[in-house]
Amino acid sequence: MRLPLRYRASGTRPKGPNARRRTELGLLILGSVIIIATYVLASVGTTSKIPPDLVPFLAIVIGLAAVAHVANRLLVPNANPVLLPIATLLNGLGYVMIVVIGERHYPPQLQAAWTAVGITMYVATLLVVRRSRDLDRYRYILLLVAVFLMLSPLIPHLGESVAVRNGPSVRLFVKLGPLSGQPIELAKILLCVFFASYFSEKQELLSIPTVRLGNRLVIDPRPLIPILMAWGLAMVVLAAERDVGFALLIFVLFIAMLWLTTGKGRYIAFGMGLFAVGAFVANKLFSQVGERVANWLHPWTRVGLPGGSDQLVQGIYGLGTGGLLGTGLGFGQANLTQIPEVGSDYIFAAIGTEWGLLGTSLVVFAFVLIVGAGLRIAQTARSDFAKLLAAGLTVILGMQAFFIMAGIVRLLPLTGITLPFIAYGGSSLVANYVLIALLMRISDEGERAATAAEATAIPLSAQRAETVGPPEQ
Repeated sequence: MRLPLRYRASGTRPKGPNARRRTELGLLILGSVIIIATYVLASVGTTSKIPPDLVPFLAIVIGLAAVAHVANRLLVPNANPVLLPIATLLNGLGYVMIVVIGERHYPPQLQAAWTAVGITMYVATLLVVRRSRDLDRYRYILLLVAVFLMLSPLIPHLGESVAVRNGPSVRLFVKLGPLSGQPIELAKILLCVFFASYFSEKQELLSIPTVRLGNRLVIDPRPLIPILMAWGLAMVVLAAERDVGFALLIFVLFIAMLWLTTGKGRYIAFGMGLFAVGAFVANKLFSQVGERVANWLHPWTRVGLPGGSDQLVQGIYGLGTGGLLGTGLGFGQANLTQIPEVGSDYIFAAIGTEWGLLGTSLVVFAFVLIVGAGLRIAQTARSDFAKLLAAGLTVILGMQAFFIMAGIVRLLPLTGITLPFIAYGGSSLVANYVLIALLMRISDEGERAATAAEATAIPLSAQRAETVGPPEQ
C-alpha cells in the first residue's frame, strides 16, 4: 500500500524558507542594535554627547540591512540565514572603529559609501547569477577577465604606484578619475570560479591512475598543465606587482581546491614543495619578502630601520595595552596614533587595543562561523562544481582573515592584505559582498534541491508498512 504524499514527507528539515528568513531578520536586527549601541558608546565615552549624526547613521544601517534582507527573501529564500548578518555585523563594527580612529586618513563617509556599493553589488550578483552552473559555462571568459584585472595595474596611465612605508612602491591599484581600487580583489573570485570549473571536469583524471609507468599505474599529469599555466601566470603577474599577500592567497586557494578535488595527500606535499621553491626565489628576488621574514623573527632589533618592524612592534604594544577587556572605545588613541595604516592593515590591532582580548576573540569567532557556514554550504551543494566553488570561496575569506590576524600577532610574517569586512577599503568590501552573494546562491540551490528530495522520500516506517502491507481483516 502506498501512503499519501503528506504522510511520505520525511520531516527531517523543519526549517523552510520563511523560517530561515525570519531567523536572518532577527539576527540582522540584533546586529544593527549592537552596531548602533557601539557607535553611541564610542561618542558618549569620549565627548559625553550623543553623536549628532545618529539619525542618519541609524537610517543607513537599518536601510542597507533591509535592502539585503528583502533581496534574500525574493531571490534566495532558502539560503543560509547566518552569513549576511555576520558580514553586516563585522562591516558595521569596522565602520565604528574607522570613526573612532579619526577622519584624517580614513574618512568614514567614504567607507559608508563603499558599504552601499557593496550591498548594491550583492543584490546585483543575486540578480545576474540565477544559477551557479551559469558560471561554469563561461569559465574561460571569466579567466580572461581575471587575467585582465590582474594585469590592469601594470598598464601605463591606468595603474597607480603606491609607496609602501619604508619599502619599494607597489603597483596594486587602478585609478579611474577620482576612484581607485585593487582589481585583484575581484580577480581572486573569478580565479576561484575557473579553478572550480576545471577541477570538477577533470576530477577523475586527477584522482584515478590511468598511465602505466613500468609495472605501476600513475596519475596522468597532462590535465594539470593548463591549470598550472593559469596559476603560474597569476603568480608572475602578482610578483611583477610586488603583491606578496595575494600571491600567497591564490597559491593556498589553488592547492586547497586541488586537494579537495582529489583527496590525495600527495598534492599537499607537491604544494609544500612549490611553496618552498617559491619562497626561496621570492626571498632572492624581492627585498620586501626578506624584510618581512626578518621583522617577524627579530622585531625588537629592527625598529627604526628602513623596511623595519616599527608597525609590528607598535601593534604588539597596542594589543598588550588592551589586555583582557581593552581600554574602551575611543580611549586607545595614544597607542593607535603610533601605528601606521591602523585603519587598513592593522585594524585588528586597533580592536585589540580598545576591545581587548575579548573583542579580538569575538572577531575570530565571527570568522569561524562564516567558515563553518561556507563549508556547510559546500556539503549541501547540488553539483561538484558548486561544491568546489563554495569551498574555494570559503577558503578565500577564511585564509585572508587568518593571514592578516596571524601576521599582527606574529604567528606568521605579515602579508599586508586586509581584514575582510572590517578594514578600510572599498574594493575589498565590494568583492567580499559579491563573494557572500555567490555563497548564498549556492546555498539556496542546495537547500531547495534537498528539501524537494526529502519531500518525496518515504520514511523507513512507511517503507516497512508498504512491505508488510495492511493487516488482514
